[in-house]
Amino acid sequence: MAFGAAGSALWALLPTIAQRMGTGAEGFGLLMGCMGTGAVMAGLVVGRLRARFSLDRIVMATIAVFALVLTLAALVRLPWLIYLAMGAGGAAWMTSMSIFNSATQASAPPWVRSRAVALHMVAALGAYAIGSAFWGAASDILGLNTALMSAAVLMAAGLLLVKPFPLRVGNTHEVTQGTPWDELFIEAEPAPEAGPIAVEISYRIRPGTDEAFLDAAARLRAPRKRDGATFWRIYKDLGQPARYTERFIVESWAEYLHQRARATVADQALEAQLRAFLADGESARMAHYIAEL
Repeated sequence: MAFGAAGSALWALLPTIAQRMGTGAEGFGLLMGCMGTGAVMAGLVVGRLRARFSLDRIVMATIAVFALVLTLAALVRLPWLIYLAMGAGGAAWMTSMSIFNSATQASAPPWVRSRAVALHMVAALGAYAIGSAFWGAASDILGLNTALMSAAVLMAAGLLLVKPFPLRVGNTHEVTQGTPWDELFIEAEPAPEAGPIAVEISYRIRPGTDEAFLDAAARLRAPRKRDGATFWRIYKDLGQPARYTERFIVESWAEYLHQRARATVADQALEAQLRAFLADGESARMAHYIAEL
């Protein structure tokens, strides 16, 4: 969103830049052609860049390049230099957008991938659309140079988002759906719409491993809620301090079955880590409850 919002200034104000250059429609076409050529060239080498550098380093470079392009568009009057800058801008834009899209697709399990990509498109293109209208109005009020320089500053400020929001491609086990290894052990299966459903998994752990067990259990919160749980909590048995119970709630039996199907190999590895804390001779015990009142 940050990249699309700031970068939309160049696309929105490109006709005005061409008009200021005095080249008219022909100049505008050349500016667009240069950006398109840069994008095509970037497409030919982005795979090699990703093989050699981390995604964050590549995106940091494209942010810096695009901020420089915006600055040159604001301050430079030499047509040939602006054309070169537009080529670099097109390459930076295509490289970043392709990386954002690839990271989104590769970080989501198959069952939710289409929704993740849809949200990515809303974020990127929504920011682009709103930003275009904003920069057009800003140029009209503040002037072309001020609008472009402001966009350059905001684009450069996007570098501050790299550390708190790192880009990564999901590992295979994080996006591969696993096969549920727990039997349901229920007497009669409820109707799909019945619910809410509460699920409890009890662990009797080895003495002295409480802190490590809770640290491992806390990592289950995200996948449980990602897969459909509306509530998640770990409880300690006051009568038996070595006994802990994980409890989560889903809206219906059908949603619970979906949740089981959505679990990944990585999620099952987390569950296996919890089982490693069990006392000798103990096993994790699962129970299912359906709301009656």
